[in-house]
Amino acid sequence: MRTITVGGRRLRVAVRPGTDPNRPPLLLCNGIGTDLTAFGRFVDALDPVITVVRFDPPGVGGSPVPPLPAPFPLLARLVGRMLTELGYDRFDVLGVSWGGGLAQQLAVQNPRRCRRLVLVATAMGWTMVPASPRVLLRMATARRHRDIGYARAIAGDLYGGRLREHPELVRELATGSSGRGYAYQLVAGLGWTSLPFLPLLRQRTLVMAGADDPIIPLVNARAMARLIPDARLHVYPDGHLGLLTMTDELAAEVTAFLA
Repeated sequence: MRTITVGGRRLRVAVRPGTDPNRPPLLLCNGIGTDLTAFGRFVDALDPVITVVRFDPPGVGGSPVPPLPAPFPLLARLVGRMLTELGYDRFDVLGVSWGGGLAQQLAVQNPRRCRRLVLVATAMGWTMVPASPRVLLRMATARRHRDIGYARAIAGDLYGGRLREHPELVRELATGSSGRGYAYQLVAGLGWTSLPFLPLLRQRTLVMAGADDPIIPLVNARAMARLIPDARLHVYPDGHLGLLTMTDELAAEVTAFLA
């Protein structure tokens, strides 16, 4: 891990070098409130030929909280400059939940640089089919990332899938996101939707969704896969955190797609 300065912002980044320098790196965009360590096991399970770039968005983990929040278009511009600073002209991107919105914005703003797009447990912003009010209320606070006891208590109802029976697996998301940083991430997506530009995406896209995801109902993934011209849908028998609970299976699916 190291910290770099991009556009006056300090960002903590981590790069796992791949064995094939000719392949574009995979940029991993995490869900809201989670730092770059959250999906370490998933990164380890990916093919070692793939270079993997992870980062903490402003206000998360090791990246300082900025003076003001930034919407997805500005965050995408910042991340694009970060990749340039790291020496990568082209890239693939995988976005999880909140990070899936950022990944979609990156893809549309970088049609030539972004080669392939993987969208996991994510949706189209405010035009999505929403979760239940009870789930949305729990999503509005960062407590689940700071209080491991509370996170376990709500894990099954919030994330679904295997966490209904094994809530202890949620410990990997308790990363200590700051309250202000979490709020800024919420603000980043206010009023944002990818619906108008999904039919314009040029990238080959893999849409992955859990059959039991209380946060992002499956109908959203089906809609996205139909709207993106070159998209394929993969539904897995789990919940919102499939990358943690079905790590090996989903890493193999992503590896095959990127190849």
